[in-house]
Amino acid sequence: MAILADCHMHSHFSADSDAPMRDMIEAGIKKGLNTMCFTEHNDFNFVDGDNLKAEDWILNVDSYLYELLKLKEEYADRIRILFGIEIGFQTSCIRENAVLAKSHDFDFIIGSTHLVRGMDPYYKEYYEGREVEEAYHEYFEDELLNIKKNSNFDVYGHLDYVVRYGSDPSVPYDYGRHADVFDEIFKTLIDKEKGIELNTGGIKKGMKDFHPCMQALKRYRELGGEIITIGSDAHKPENIADCFDRACEVLKECGFKYYCVYEKRNPEYHKL
Repeated sequence: MAILADCHMHSHFSADSDAPMRDMIEAGIKKGLNTMCFTEHNDFNFVDGDNLKAEDWILNVDSYLYELLKLKEEYADRIRILFGIEIGFQTSCIRENAVLAKSHDFDFIIGSTHLVRGMDPYYKEYYEGREVEEAYHEYFEDELLNIKKNSNFDVYGHLDYVVRYGSDPSVPYDYGRHADVFDEIFKTLIDKEKGIELNTGGIKKGMKDFHPCMQALKRYRELGGEIITIGSDAHKPENIADCFDRACEVLKECGFKYYCVYEKRNPEYHKL
């Protein structure tokens, strides 16, 4: 396996996972990884859901870091463990997110869009009363706004996350209808010296493509984008490094020669 670093995963410190951190690490070692970066969720101003309350999405960073540092030392001779976070961006909490990003010495920060206009695309209500591609476009435009208004991140995560839930995930969405906004997203990220991730997490949801889709990956590279990290978005040990061999081939096909790993907020480049 050419990709030896999984840079997006969640343990029991994230609201939507109950996986012990130790179990995640053991799974990564068994998969042959040499680096794992935990990126626990923090989403200010979230909404109450079926089983989780808004406050469940506020990360106790100190408790998380305490456990990570213990395990980092214990496993130091077997795997590199990095301290990351996935911050959910909304225009309603720009200051809070900036303060959080600077509050600890994170190795890596993923910026993500999980809510649009206070609505979670996970729920069918987000799509009601309109064409699904229109709902997708609104998500992408909100993502662009978040990218323009925030700078305290290293890469933007799962750029087309919304398509996991809008219709049949096995049916590709119409990338061409959103190409203009994707171009602006990519140009803005490149100007800010930020990257994107290839997120393999949609495959277990029934998708045929990664996040973002291959057309988007190719366009990002055409525009000069070089910074790309790889993440399984695993919430369970068995999903660590999912489909990484396929991810390597896709990246090569899209023109990438390297993938990145962040430590102390600095990118390392590793040959595919």
